[in-house]
Amino acid sequence: MRGTTLTRLRLTSQIVFFLLFIFLLARTEFPGSVRSASADIKVPYPVGLFLETDPLVALTTAISTHTLYRHLLWAVPFVLLAVVVGRGFCGWVCPMGTLHHFVGSWKSESKRGVVRLDSNRYKRCAALDAAYGLPLGPTRIAMDGVSLVLGATILSFKQPHFNQAVFTGLVLLFLLALNLRVTRFWCRAICPLGGLLGVLSRWSLVQLRKHDEQCNDCRRCLLHCQGGDDPIPGAVWRKAECHLCMNCLGECPEGGLSFAWAASAAKTTREVPQLQRRAVITSLVAGAGLLPLLRTGPGLKAAGDAFLIRPPGSLDEGHFLERCIRCGDCMKVCPNNALHPALGEGGVEGIWTPVLVPRIGYCEPNCTLCSQVCPTGAIWEITVAEKTGRPTRAPSPAQTETPATPSAEANPIRIGTAFYDRGRCLPWAMATECIVCEEWCPTSPKAIYLVPAEVADPQGQTKTVRQPYVDPKRCTGCGACEYACPIKGRPAVYVTSAGESRSKTNQFLLRENQPPARTS
Repeated sequence: MRGTTLTRLRLTSQIVFFLLFIFLLARTEFPGSVRSASADIKVPYPVGLFLETDPLVALTTAISTHTLYRHLLWAVPFVLLAVVVGRGFCGWVCPMGTLHHFVGSWKSESKRGVVRLDSNRYKRCAALDAAYGLPLGPTRIAMDGVSLVLGATILSFKQPHFNQAVFTGLVLLFLLALNLRVTRFWCRAICPLGGLLGVLSRWSLVQLRKHDEQCNDCRRCLLHCQGGDDPIPGAVWRKAECHLCMNCLGECPEGGLSFAWAASAAKTTREVPQLQRRAVITSLVAGAGLLPLLRTGPGLKAAGDAFLIRPPGSLDEGHFLERCIRCGDCMKVCPNNALHPALGEGGVEGIWTPVLVPRIGYCEPNCTLCSQVCPTGAIWEITVAEKTGRPTRAPSPAQTETPATPSAEANPIRIGTAFYDRGRCLPWAMATECIVCEEWCPTSPKAIYLVPAEVADPQGQTKTVRQPYVDPKRCTGCGACEYACPIKGRPAVYVTSAGESRSKTNQFLLRENQPPARTS
């Protein structure tokens, strides 16, 4: 097969998988009404497909938890594929690699001629459109049209916003901009999955054959190489660095390069990544010693922050941090935009893990989407019945006479408990009627109840005001009360992680031990 044909096949594969990734990302949501759903809502697409088939996710989760989550078994075929074709996943499938490949192909003034040749060798180591501001500017008309079409097809029905979104976006733009200096810098120097596939490529059956007699030293293969694997004849081909992008074959005018299936590599092939033994041992020792050293202080302890509220179904904090890979699927799928990346709430280990921010959004009782999309089991898959502690199906005709009541074991999943700041609560501090929190409380029976109280208004006259209280046995910590509280800034009612079901130590309700009855 000719090199240009292979290059076109690779480009087609990249486009198909990238569009599939964008489609699944756009569908990582529930576009309907969660409250009106009559049964457990489900995500209709396998939105975690790329993460569940990631060998690095499977490997790191297995190492940290000593188990293999059932969804991650899909990564096994990709491990076998890496053994056969090396880093072909990086060049043909990976959406992140496709993005870097595209940006790395741009012409850059800082990467031309000899500089570009040098940047593609192995190493160790746009202005805003002014017309958009006009009411009828051409760019504005075009973008509004695109937004209308995409909004009616794949884009989110509601624009979410997340904490640290600007910072995360700047990091992505910075990594993409590095391609203008060094082609696919992320894939070659940083990407941990690429490093794992590079190690597995040691047994790859795909071998590059260099025909030195046909080479006229035009260096076009090196000019368009995306992996920095030195395909030029006369140099050692670095097998672990090759992404199988096939650019070298397509650009060689003399046919001096070819790929073939072979069990043995040529003498001019370096099969394993270039790792210095001393550097590897030093990094392992440093990594093994750094974590215990950091854990001697309170910086990594997450239990100290009362506002570290995890999604419903989350494992206890230790096991949660072992499994969470900060993929953000739970944040993307949350219909109320309630989940956000943590910054300092969970310590150093908890950076960018999901945390509930009730002031922005609350946890919908009938929603279990975050538990469905989690690829590693950090959020265990639960049902609405388990979450709410009550059956979701309508009773049968034989049960209509006696209303069904949840059993003693059917307790709802609690992610926290609401508390009142009486100095800011209108009925408590200002003798002003306000029952917004009680109206928004979604539990049944309501966890917030009102007690009439005689208070004095500013004129000294006595009036009756209903003051809110929280029943900790019914509160699940969903955050609806805090979300709806009319006091802006710091609300009068707030949710903390106290009483969360996932923790055996973060509890505050004491058992009511009655003294034994006297016998005469």
